[in-house]
Formats: sequence, structure tokens, C-alpha cells
Amino acid sequence: MTTLRIILVAALALISALPLFAQQQRPMPYRIAETGKTYRSLSDAVNKIGGGTGTIEVAPGIWRDCAVQEAGNITYRAATPGTAIFDGGVCEGKATLVLRGRSARVEGLIFQNIGVPDENGAGIRLEWGDLSVFNSLFRNSQQGILTAQNPGGRITIDKSSFSGLGICASDCAHSIYIGDYGSLTVTRSRFERGQGGHYVKSRAAQVSISDSSFDDSQGNGTNYMIDLPGGASGEITRNIFVQGQNKENWSAFIAVAAEGRSYSSAGLQIYGNDASLAPGVDRATWFVANWSRDRIPLGENRLGKGLSAYDQR
Repeated sequence: MTTLRIILVAALALISALPLFAQQQRPMPYRIAETGKTYRSLSDAVNKIGGGTGTIEVAPGIWRDCAVQEAGNITYRAATPGTAIFDGGVCEGKATLVLRGRSARVEGLIFQNIGVPDENGAGIRLEWGDLSVFNSLFRNSQQGILTAQNPGGRITIDKSSFSGLGICASDCAHSIYIGDYGSLTVTRSRFERGQGGHYVKSRAAQVSISDSSFDDSQGNGTNYMIDLPGGASGEITRNIFVQGQNKENWSAFIAVAAEGRSYSSAGLQIYGNDASLAPGVDRATWFVANWSRDRIPLGENRLGKGLSAYDQR
């Protein structure tokens, strides 16, 4: 065999091996902390935990992936908070994470650029079980978190951000839309730059929304900052609200029982909040609009120019 033929044969062998080499070099971004085993797809890691309890650590990077959790208790955790990004991945035409196990916890993850034809694409679609979200970011999608109904379930959101979410085209999507759940707790979180709908829409029987900020100054076609369409008890305390110019509905900051009276709102406490219009916005509006027929006692809230405290509808 001539030297030239040897070189050609070797080159062809190398080229034919490249796909296998590339496949072998693909990252294994998901690690089950309890076993140390790694997986190429999020679904593989979720299915491995199955009906048990486990933690999936997500490596830094941009992952166009998704998963459906059918059972068990699973924590989805960024190995380094803020560096693991789920970008546009959708399962079942719904969300990046479709959750219907016993419980799920999400820590340090970013969800972005999620859209589906029915305009309900979300970072998280919760269909059953409890959910805790900590130190995570939802941005530039149709919705951040969307849930079904689970009157015995609990949802907790802490130190998380929701930015550039919502849409009102054929129907409205929201930064957060909670169905008829047992309770919703939101603490130390930020909502900003909504693109339609409400920042928080919740049908939960009990709500606690505190120590958070709602910056609507760069919003576009937004509605209420907090909408409790069926009423609720609980508290809305120590939050900062700024209403922007570009509203679809600027009649109130907080709306209670605008779609009916599923729950009593007599125990709802609203106090210690700061609410104002963005610089350059000149209008008259209400801080709280109440359709519930329950008298909601307002504590002390600091209201800016143009705001009246309470409208009993």
C-alpha cells in the first residue's frame, strides 16, 4: 500500500469515528446527588428517581430540555445558582417542567423563552402536589408558573424573579397563575416588565404575599398586580408597588373577588405596603378594589399621589 493510500485510509477512519466521538463527548448535565450517577437527559434522571425521593443537580449551561414528573419527591437544583438555564424546552405542549408527583422543589434555575401555540407556555406547569421555588428566575416567556387545581396543595415561592412574562392575545397569560390550590406563599420576590395579564393571579384559598416588589414601570398591556378573582384570606404585607403607564387595566393595584366569591375575604389583611405611580404617570386609581361583599380592613399603607385606598364594589 502506498504512503498516499495509507494516509487516505487513516483519514477516512478518523472521519467515520467523529460522530461516535462527538456523542461520547456530549455533556452529562444532570446528576442525581444521592447516587452520583449522571444523565444526558432530564427525563432520564427524573424517571430514575421515579416514585422515590431525590435531588437532580443541573450543570452550568443552556439546556433545551424538559421533563414530566409523574410521582415522587424531586428537587431540581442548579449546581451553581444562576448558571443553569432551561431555554425554550417544552414537554406535552405545556412547560419545561410538568409536575404531577407528590412534591417538587426548584432551586437556583433560570427558565426563559418558553412559548406554545395555546399561549400558556410556562417554566413550570404544576398539575398536582406541593411546589417550592427558591432563588430562581423566570423571564421572557408566556407564563412563569401555571397550575391546575389541588385544594390540599401548597405552593411556596421565595427570593425569585419574574420578568417579561404574560400575554393577552386570544386569552390572557400571567407571570404567575395559581389555580384552586390550598395555599400560596410568595416572599422576597420581584415582578417586573409584565407583557400582559396580571403579575400574580391566584385562586388559592389562603395567600401570603410579603416583602416583594411589583415594578410595572416598564410593563406593556398589563392588568392588576395582584388578582384574587375568587377571594381569599391571608395577608398582603410589606410590598412595594409601582404602576406604569402602559396598562390594559389601570383601575386598581389589587383586585379581590372580581370573578365571584369562592372564598371569604373577611380575613384578608393588607398593610405595610408602599404603592405609587411611576414617574410621569398622572391618573386616579384605587389601591384595592373589592367585589367580595366582605369588609377587608386595611391597615396603614403608604399611597402616592393619585391613589385612593379602597373601593368597595
